Amino acid sequence: MRHALDRLAALGPYFAVRCGDRPDGDGFRPLAELYGDGLGPYVAEVGRRMRTDQPRVAASTAQFGIASRLWSLALGSAALGGRVPDLSPDALWWRYPPSGSFELWLPGPRALPGAPAEALRASVLESNLRVLDAALRERHGLSPQVLRGNTASALVGALRVLTDRAPDAPFRPAALVEELLGTDPLSGSGTFVHEEGLGSYFARRSCCLYYRVPGGGICGDCVLRTRPRS
Repeated sequence: MRHALDRLAALGPYFAVRCGDRPDGDGFRPLAELYGDGLGPYVAEVGRRMRTDQPRVAASTAQFGIASRLWSLALGSAALGGRVPDLSPDALWWRYPPSGSFELWLPGPRALPGAPAEALRASVLESNLRVLDAALRERHGLSPQVLRGNTASALVGALRVLTDRAPDAPFRPAALVEELLGTDPLSGSGTFVHEEGLGSYFARRSCCLYYRVPGGGICGDCVLRTRPRS
């Protein structure tokens, strides 16, 4: 498991996780704390860096970033090594650097049992995003549709980077993504098409709210590309 995770780091910062001994420096906390008492300060910091005073926009962006990091690690491991790491909130640690994506540390990496698609669902959707999304709905009023769309968009984003930077991965990730998007809780979140050699297309049925950030614009897969904004 660690070998696949070490190889992933070469694909970019979203695919990087430190393994083994505690990294130098302070600030690492169990991911479980982020979903609890640490969530408010984290969303506030995301909002500060985005320069937005709208908590719902910051909360949506925070969830999207967390989902992107987790999908990148889990799907990347499945593509390169055929196995999915246990990324449960009690096993994975995090800290927020002064700039860039938050850093992750996995003291004892281990693979989850079961077929890759089921392990992906367990590692990312069940262990992490189900808990995080419930907290964001309660504290910031984000709709399930927005959160589900963010999760699906982050998954397809990880696939696109993998397809571009690891085209010869021994375990093709596109079929896993298609299976995840075709079953609950992601079923109906958008339209997904993948063709070998051409890449992936995804159009979501919700908006992540990023357009409300000054100068933010509309994302490439946003529903607002075909619908008027309200």
